[in-house]
Amino acid sequence: MDFVKLKAPTLKELFVMKIESLILSGKLKIGEKLPSERTLAEKMQVSRAVVNSGITELARKGFLEVKPRSGVYVLDYRRFGTVDTLLSIMNYNGGLLRRDEIRSILEIKMIVDKLAVELSVDRHTHENIVSLETYINEILNDDIEKAADAAFTYYHELAMISQNTLLPLIYRSFRVPVTHLWIRYIEKYGSESVYNSAQNILGALKNHDKIEAVACVEKAISASISGSREIYEV
Repeated sequence: MDFVKLKAPTLKELFVMKIESLILSGKLKIGEKLPSERTLAEKMQVSRAVVNSGITELARKGFLEVKPRSGVYVLDYRRFGTVDTLLSIMNYNGGLLRRDEIRSILEIKMIVDKLAVELSVDRHTHENIVSLETYINEILNDDIEKAADAAFTYYHELAMISQNTLLPLIYRSFRVPVTHLWIRYIEKYGSESVYNSAQNILGALKNHDKIEAVACVEKAISASISGSREIYEV
């Protein structure tokens, strides 16, 4: 077992986590105005600099809105949030995702993966195939986290091979939650089914079969959304 250095959160991180918790728990309502920075600093016993930088980060995540000459208000994070918002929700839930969030991530993954394989059928090279084969073999790693990381890397590589500029960026922005879902999947069903699905996609690429490549993606992810391979419960 590896033991890593422990790191205490900074005052800013503690401030951000506290405000996020109040918002996610519903104690701070959407549209509600926060007290002034001075009041927050006094009540939470931190400097105004900590409060100011924390509010800036929370605004970037879509939790708060700063209105000049008016104040700071709670935003609807589901409407204005980012992927960072999703990570905050995971942390609030003890590192876990709720059912609707899991389904949403899988639906996005379906769109990205289908487009990636469809484009990669015509754009892959021999070197690309060799790289994919390397990642596939790593999926069978006995270490679940390493197997999950290999699965993520395999599908990210497909996005790279597609030559679509945005697909790899979109996929990588979901690295933490997607890897979390791979870990959950492998814990429940083992890495062999992930390996087999990746092999099927690779075979379709080699045969330049777009229909089969897309069908392989759809079959695998559909099973996790509402089929025999659901991953909503640990």
